[in-house]
Amino acid sequence: MSKPASPDIQETVFYEGGPARGDLILNLLFGLTLIGIPFAVGAITRALWLRFRITSRRIEVNGGWLGRDRTQVVYSQIREVRSVPRGFGAWGDMVLVLSDGARLEMRSVPRFRELESFIEERRGAAAIRSPRPKGIAA
Repeated sequence: MSKPASPDIQETVFYEGGPARGDLILNLLFGLTLIGIPFAVGAITRALWLRFRITSRRIEVNGGWLGRDRTQVVYSQIREVRSVPRGFGAWGDMVLVLSDGARLEMRSVPRFRELESFIEERRGAAAIRSPRPKGIAA
């Protein structure tokens, strides 16, 4: 007989999906001009292969060529969250600055303000659960 999973192990999905559709539409319109073609190609690539999964325990970004690169970050690794609105505030770009100084860029994130506040909430909860050991400065 198997043991029931503890509540700490359960993982609930807050957001799962690709980049904002408005980013693709806007960049396809810009692609009608010569200058906008590279932006349209970038938006098409993001729409095809970029996927975000934000859960109660971690953030996962699948991307790269044919979506083969996977990056996972737990909330205790995040030092800072920065975001910039795009598309008149309908979507935005987000950068997660990790505790080792690395950065995880997430482009064309839909509902980015809501996701930013969720990440900040989880980051704060993770900091409370695992305080820094004495003698280590921030």
